[in-house]
Amino acid sequence: MKKLILSLALVGIATTLAFGQKKVVKSAEKNMKRGALEEAYTEIQSALQDPETGGLSDTYLLKGKIETMMFEGDSSNTMQTLDYGQSAKESFFKTFEMEGMDSTTKVSKDLFKEVVPDMPENFQGQGIYRLKNASFNKAIDRYEDDDMEMAFEFFALAADLDPKDTSIVFNAGYTGNMVGESQRAKKYFTSLLDIEEYNKLNAYYFLIQIASAEDNNPEEAYRLVSQARDIYPDDKGLAEFEIQLLLQLDKMDEAMTSIESALKNDPENTAILLRYGYLKEKSGDIDGALAEYKKTVAVDSDFFEGNYYAGALYLEKARNIITEVNNLSDEEWEEKSPIMVKEADDLYAEALPYFTRASNLKPDNTDIMEILYQIHTRLKNEAKIEEYDKKLSELLGPNWLER
Repeated sequence: MKKLILSLALVGIATTLAFGQKKVVKSAEKNMKRGALEEAYTEIQSALQDPETGGLSDTYLLKGKIETMMFEGDSSNTMQTLDYGQSAKESFFKTFEMEGMDSTTKVSKDLFKEVVPDMPENFQGQGIYRLKNASFNKAIDRYEDDDMEMAFEFFALAADLDPKDTSIVFNAGYTGNMVGESQRAKKYFTSLLDIEEYNKLNAYYFLIQIASAEDNNPEEAYRLVSQARDIYPDDKGLAEFEIQLLLQLDKMDEAMTSIESALKNDPENTAILLRYGYLKEKSGDIDGALAEYKKTVAVDSDFFEGNYYAGALYLEKARNIITEVNNLSDEEWEEKSPIMVKEADDLYAEALPYFTRASNLKPDNTDIMEILYQIHTRLKNEAKIEEYDKKLSELLGPNWLER
């Protein structure tokens, strides 16, 4: 009988303790509702230490709600603010895990209850979507204040909470890439590729840029370009990326095929014409390359690369002739040299307008000024020789020729 009484007493004590902890949870909820968040937070943390209430998903849900309100209430929007949000996220994810990842349970329905504008407070969700909205608002606040590092962190938190919100996920990737968090940005852009109805073109552009520049991985960049072109075969930017990467990977035959296909759809694309010229130049077809470079300038007279490369090929052709002249035998000199020198000078003259335009486009480029000085010297244009000597002396010093 004594043992029975003792057992009943122990049960009573356990029940009292459990009931006491449940009272603590109720008190935490009450304090949360009246805005006493510090008291509520202390109480809910105490409840989590108890084996019974600490093992209930409701307890973690309430903890997340309190942390969300603390997150909302901190207008400093610093890393400390973010800590509240991250802790709330972990509490909510723990809640869902304890519910067996079943979105149909009562607790999960509360966890994922929507936040609907203009609805009374008691009808609003206080779980994941409230935290997401608060984080999004803080991201916008930081973005508008040009604090891109914190804007990224808050966008990232919102994206983690609702990975189906493509606008927020893209903003997380965009701001992450902007502040140098390329690997984290890559995660968000990559997740967008799995959303069937989403227009993924810009996500692909960023992923290609990250793979090519930050990761220095042209093979991965080319894989992404190929994948993107299967979805967006008519996109001109992707065509240019593909050609650039094929050249970088030294896949010349594939690059030539890609260029010729691209030019059928976009015959006046200066970037592609330039690469076509480069391929022809690399294959030894100098005249063919020059023709493509000149086409770029015909399309856009202010296309710097077209002007520069066309001028450079004219110079190369002229210098090759001068080399041949220097290698003539004494018997050939008198007969051939005047004709060949005249041909070389004509090529120097052909190069002149291209380099002049290139110099106008990049007026501080002293390398082009030196080329123009050499051409005018070759053509004996005294006024221009003096003009470029003066410019170069001012920029590089009076002894620039001795460098």
